[in-house]
Amino acid sequence: MRFRKIAVLGLGKVGTLAATLLHDADFDVTGFDSVKPKHALPFATASLDVSTTKALAKALKPFEAVLSCLPYHLNKGVAEAAHKLGLHYFDLTEDVPTTQAIRELSKTAKGIMAPQCGLAPGFIGIVGAHLAEQFERVRSIKLRVGALPQHPTGLLGYAFNWSPEGVVNEYLNDCEVIEEGQHKWVSPMEWIETVYVNGVKLEAFTTSGGLGTMCETYDGRIENLDYKTMRYPGHMSLMNFFFHELLMREQREVAGEILTHAKPPVDDDVVYVHVSAEGDAEGRLLRKEFVRAYYPIEVSGEMRTAIAWTTSASVCAVIEMVRDGALPEHGFIKQEEIPLEPFLHTPTGALYGES
Repeated sequence: MRFRKIAVLGLGKVGTLAATLLHDADFDVTGFDSVKPKHALPFATASLDVSTTKALAKALKPFEAVLSCLPYHLNKGVAEAAHKLGLHYFDLTEDVPTTQAIRELSKTAKGIMAPQCGLAPGFIGIVGAHLAEQFERVRSIKLRVGALPQHPTGLLGYAFNWSPEGVVNEYLNDCEVIEEGQHKWVSPMEWIETVYVNGVKLEAFTTSGGLGTMCETYDGRIENLDYKTMRYPGHMSLMNFFFHELLMREQREVAGEILTHAKPPVDDDVVYVHVSAEGDAEGRLLRKEFVRAYYPIEVSGEMRTAIAWTTSASVCAVIEMVRDGALPEHGFIKQEEIPLEPFLHTPTGALYGES
């Protein structure tokens, strides 16, 4: 069932760009936010308090689909409203409990329920699965992503270009992995390793949520599967000190405020992607890699940060694929089931190739 009318909830940098990309891809878009946009936008906008169930249901009723670009803790309510109205649902969450709740809804959904459509989880899982498909037997899949300032300052070497709630969440919640064939949960900010992307030295360590549903998909089929966040060297040790020795893990909201105040967003960012898979092919043990550094680019007449356009392009490409019949019309979509080549050939997915 082709659809065109879509609501985008949350008009921050990512939500505004996602709505713009969907408008450019010939969707009939309305963007909703609690605050009126400061500048004119190419799509319709309206005010909405998403915490009010009746107001949310009323606002979504005229639409065929909804994309939530809201903080993760609001997504469950939006998904429930979409489910009741029979709408297609998409979001960017990395939060595991939220995804599990949405998956339960998908069992009786009339439309698509597709959480985790951002960069990680999202695009990173699509790439990992693509590499794994090239082997007769897969030994390991390793997914690494780092959204960082191009010109870091200070010991942390970081800037909060992404949601502080999301960052704190992934630094503190347990991480799902497959290790030596065993599906398990491990602590975040551990398993540190050194990674190089285009000659830049980075450290990688476990964080929560980046694998999406991949552990379930590859359980019993692979020896090792894990996701790690990449940062400039020294970052992990300082964050462990901040959260655990200073006990800021007990005050997550305050921790996010402190970190954002100390390291505000920057325009000159970079997204590093390092994906690898190892396995047997044609009688040999081989390794396949997908390694990229994505920088700010001009999209729809404006310069967009790397984290904004990579995240927005990922979810918009999935929405385009659903509209065009390249993905199922109802039920739950796992990111690793989305084929990479058709994804890259959508108008917005093509940004990954052009860059």
